[in-house]
Amino acid sequence: MNYSRELGNFAEEKAAEYLLLNGYEILGRNFVNRLGELDIIASERTLSKPELIIVEVRCRMIGEIQSPLESVGTKKIKQLVRTARLLVEESNWKYFWRIDVIGITIKSKVTIQELQTQKNIKIELEHVKDITSGMNIFN
Repeated sequence: MNYSRELGNFAEEKAAEYLLLNGYEILGRNFVNRLGELDIIASERTLSKPELIIVEVRCRMIGEIQSPLESVGTKKIKQLVRTARLLVEESNWKYFWRIDVIGITIKSKVTIQELQTQKNIKIELEHVKDITSGMNIFN
């Protein structure tokens, strides 16, 4: 497996662990439909009404020009919205849904072996809920 793939797997695992520790239920991972891929599909167990949460996971090493959150631009948001809408339509989801982003910054250089074992890796995790709030996403 290549370094980028291992980095992605590591970040998604850390994001899933974070979500579980914070009251979310993981419904699916790496969901693919004809419009794209969704990293994590979850729901919040603490909410009184059902809510589907699509989670985009981004990872960067410390010192890179863009932070993980900054790497989610307009084009990516539109692609996430289209992919999530298709998921919602195909699954007949009738309730609220949103898109969150979890950004993971790895605080030092790591080897592929360290990523595979997930040991001694210091990270910073940022969770932004409902990234499309206030945006006109229906165009």
